[in-house]
Amino acid sequence: MTQATDIRRDGERPLLLDLFSCAGGAAVGYARARFTVHGCDIAHRPNYPFPYHQGDALEYLAHLIASGEIRRYAFVHASPPCQHGCALTVGTNASQGWGRAHVDLVAPIRELLEATGLPYVIEQPNGRAKIRKDLTLCGEMFGLGVIRHRNFELGGWSIEQPAHVPHRGRVRGYRHGRFYDGPYVAAYGNGGGKPSVPELQAALGIDWTDVREELTEAIPPTYSEHIGTAFLATALLAVAV
Repeated sequence: MTQATDIRRDGERPLLLDLFSCAGGAAVGYARARFTVHGCDIAHRPNYPFPYHQGDALEYLAHLIASGEIRRYAFVHASPPCQHGCALTVGTNASQGWGRAHVDLVAPIRELLEATGLPYVIEQPNGRAKIRKDLTLCGEMFGLGVIRHRNFELGGWSIEQPAHVPHRGRVRGYRHGRFYDGPYVAAYGNGGGKPSVPELQAALGIDWTDVREELTEAIPPTYSEHIGTAFLATALLAVAV
């Protein structure tokens, strides 16, 4: 077992733990905001651009808390699997008569995050996920080629909600057999006029992975860059006061 340490910085950068990290959409944004990022994902993620632990995120976080290693970190981001409460999955399951086999990990990860005593973020899409919507971000706020609404529960800190910018049109693709054009691409699934991988990369602002599944699960790095920059500004202000 690694000896616990109180160091929360790597050089001049605060350390951030990125749980359920997938291919690193959130991680890259936090790095741009000047964090050093360590990830954790249960799947093998060779495209993840930073050091990461492959394993169950809940078990890993519990281990970090028990061992004291969590004290190395200044901030935790968690993006638990969203299929349980995602509006797209809920609607599809209902229309097909499918059951709901997905596990809701929001409550158990929140309990562990609270136990760390660290400021944190839990990210989820629109739907039935039981998180506080302390912050909602949309691709149009950042001039992206996706809408991709995402909600964030903020633990132990706060941020101002940006104004929601009106969308410029439709998401491109087929709806009920009819094709609609528009300025946004649908960053999910494969059929129905879905974008190519290069189109997805351009729309999301992600160029380090070309795996469709990773792209469709990722949040745009500009979201977490916005969150990370705001958190660091808040932390500096608190120190100054």
